[in-house]
Amino acid sequence: MKKISRTKKMLFSILIVTIIGLTIPENFKMPVVGATTGSYNKESFWYYPWGKSVTHKGVDIFAKTGTPIVSATSGLVVYCGKINRGGNVVMVLGPKWRIHYYAHLDEIKTSNFSFVGHTDIIGTVGTTGNAKGKTPHLHYSISTLIPYVWRIDTDHQGWKKMLYLNPIDRLNKKPATNKGFALGG
Repeated sequence: MKKISRTKKMLFSILIVTIIGLTIPENFKMPVVGATTGSYNKESFWYYPWGKSVTHKGVDIFAKTGTPIVSATSGLVVYCGKINRGGNVVMVLGPKWRIHYYAHLDEIKTSNFSFVGHTDIIGTVGTTGNAKGKTPHLHYSISTLIPYVWRIDTDHQGWKKMLYLNPIDRLNKKPATNKGFALGG
């Protein structure tokens, strides 16, 4: 019986995200608590050359190890765990079928198939994966399940650009801070 209820919960979560995923506004917030526009390089998205991944498909937001990370948007945690390059990672399916990817976390503080929002701590800044030995940071990227074919260009790995959005555009839109919430729940 327990397995059925877990499956039902997962299917219900996916159904809810499917129904409202395209209608909920993104309401983007800075994912690293206390970070500002000075905490990241505004030119780092799609930077080439960038190690084994060839092109940097996100932004690195620098902060002290252990700094809380909250979800940049409301959404459903579709994966949290460990992978080689990203180390401890969390992936959140948010509005408009966009996957918000948080990598190099010191600790993961959420679970698969949980709903998260701006006040939910999903992890802490760290140096796991290929960030080991580097300055602590959150690698944050946004990809889309629906390819934006008009974004293809001839730059390095340009065909992949139709699957990634520039998170720096969102970080620069408003005062990019996230200080106004309680860390309790």
